[in-house]
Parts: sequence; C-alpha cells; structure tokens
Amino acid sequence: MESKNPVFARSKEWKSGGYATFDAPSSAQRQAPPADASARTLEDWYSKPSATPAQSRRMTLDDVVVRTASLFLVLLVGAGAGWLGVRSGMGFGLVLGPALVAMVLGIWAQVSRKVRPGVMFAYAVLEGVFVGAISTFYASLYDGIVGQAVLGTLAAFGGMLIAYKTGVIRNSPRFTKVLGIAAIGYLVFGLVNLVTALAGIGSVYSGGGLLAIVVSAFGVVLASLFLVLDFDHIEQGIRNGLPVKESWRAGFGLMVTLVWLYLEILRLIAILRGND
Repeated sequence: MESKNPVFARSKEWKSGGYATFDAPSSAQRQAPPADASARTLEDWYSKPSATPAQSRRMTLDDVVVRTASLFLVLLVGAGAGWLGVRSGMGFGLVLGPALVAMVLGIWAQVSRKVRPGVMFAYAVLEGVFVGAISTFYASLYDGIVGQAVLGTLAAFGGMLIAYKTGVIRNSPRFTKVLGIAAIGYLVFGLVNLVTALAGIGSVYSGGGLLAIVVSAFGVVLASLFLVLDFDHIEQGIRNGLPVKESWRAGFGLMVTLVWLYLEILRLIAILRGND
C-alpha cells in the first residue's frame, strides 16, 4: 500500500506491483527488442551503452541499512554541533535557522525525481543541529532526558519491526487511510498550536496536564505506526527490484520518521517529568 511518508509516497516504484526503472536497459534486455520495432528504433536500441553495475544492481536490505547508518552518522555530527553551540551560548536562533533550511532541503529531496544523496546529507547535518539544540534545551531542564528519549526511540523502532515481521501489525488500505487522516489532523493541530503559542494565547503543551499528555502520546503512537508503512515500502522496493540508488531514498525516509519519533518521545517525557 502507498506510504504516507512523502519520501516514498510520491514514487510509484515503491508501490506494490511497481517495477524498477533503470537508467539504461541491460545487455539481456537489448537482445530482445519488440517484434514490431522499426529499423531506426532498432538502431537506437543497439547503439545505447551497456548498463553499468551501479545502474543494473538491485537494491538489497544491506544497502538500505548502510545508507541509513551513514545518514544517521552525519545527523549525529550535526547534533553534536548543535549541542555544543547552545552550550556555548549561541542562542535559540541556532534552532530555528537550521530547522527552516533543513525543511527546504527535505522538500527538495522528496519532490525530486532524481535521488540526491548530497541534499540528503545536507539535510541530515542541519536537522542534526536542530535536534541537538532542542535536546540541549530539554537536558538543561531534566537530567538524563536525552538518554531516555533515545532508548524510547530504539524500543519503539524495535517493537514496530518485530510487530511488522511477525504479522501483528500489517499494512492495508484501511490502515494507510486511517494513518493518513490522523497525520493530516495532527499536522493541522500542530500548526494551530504553534500560531496560538506565538500569539501569546497559549499552547496545549504549556503547563502539562492530562490533555498535553494525551496529545503527546498520540504523536508518539502515530510516528511509531508510520514505521510500519516505511518497513512495508522498503520491502516492496526490494521485491520490485528497484535500482541500488533508491536505497538512499529508503534510508532518508527512515531517518525522517525516526527523528520525528525521537522528538515526540522527548516532548512526552518532558511533560511527564514536569508533572511530577
């Protein structure tokens, strides 16, 4: 089923029943041109260069793991810079600036038909700075909260992976539709809450309370369930024989979801500890 993660949702190759689109046909493919091809078409067909190993090799799970790990390594470097920057007194602007630029780069990486690892790495650095700065802010209020949020993210990832592989949670048309509606509603709620907070009216999360806990817990559950869609589409991509370059898109999609999940867990823990 179609993932609501925009990294995968825009690409038909990630859908069930889709097929990989290579930059050039393989030698085997060129040996079997259509029976009704014209002489000019045949000449163009055979004049094309052979596909390179990078073009013809299919994506594997190992490729996805390696690309995901490399993006997270860069994100951690950015997070370290953001952490040290806030500690040195560079201010809250360190959070907003990289976040806005990262948002633009993330949209570029998502809407581009071409896989762009450079843009993804740039996004990882800037998003890492944002995550590191936010984490430093929370760490100044609650000792050990960053470690708790990291462990919570890893636990949620592992739990969703086990649930998906054992069939406890499966992707389906209804599952995808419900998550899509929930995600749109949560996004609208977040934008409204941000506007009211900036206008001085107040925020749902300010002061804690039951409503803040429920909303934050909903965000954690929603982000966790999106991992199931990501797992399913990575599996579909491998099954459909996508080229190895698409493993960058897979790794990027997982990184986006996991960062979202970490931030939701970080906020939930802060609210729970603030109510103590």
